[in-house]
Amino acid sequence: MLQRTHGVAGVVAAECVLQYFHVPLWSWETAGAVLLGCFAGPLADIDKPGSVMAKLFFPLSALLKLLNIHHRTLTHSIIFMILIAMAIEPVNPLYYWTFLLAYASHPFIDLFNEQGVALLWPIRKKIRLLPKFLAIDTGSRAEDVFRFVLVCLGLWLLIRYALAGM
Repeated sequence: MLQRTHGVAGVVAAECVLQYFHVPLWSWETAGAVLLGCFAGPLADIDKPGSVMAKLFFPLSALLKLLNIHHRTLTHSIIFMILIAMAIEPVNPLYYWTFLLAYASHPFIDLFNEQGVALLWPIRKKIRLLPKFLAIDTGSRAEDVFRFVLVCLGLWLLIRYALAGM
């Protein structure tokens, strides 16, 4: 999936966390959580040379390349998500869960891609949720439709949130 799709998925994850914590819609906390979700959603692609996240965090991306860490392996794995969860544990619960769920949305939606994800890394076997003929190719029309559905879900959550009076 493309960065914009992961960004939208991260925002949707942030909206879910905001509703869970009953944070007022028009607040600095909401703004911070939405920005964090938009940032954390695509972050797992730090392992993909040339990606925005790899450029933004070049030293870390270069280190992953030196260590021969390939795309959709370590940074997309369950073990890495557990390590992140432990590392950011002291953070405010709203931002902790926003970051964690937005980050986790990345490997989750990559499971719909033909290449799949090495969720159980260091075991190299890649897992995908759809058979190859139904898989969503990166940058394809199917991904555009998938992103449109995510945007609609995000708008629905926003409207639901606003009507609930938060």
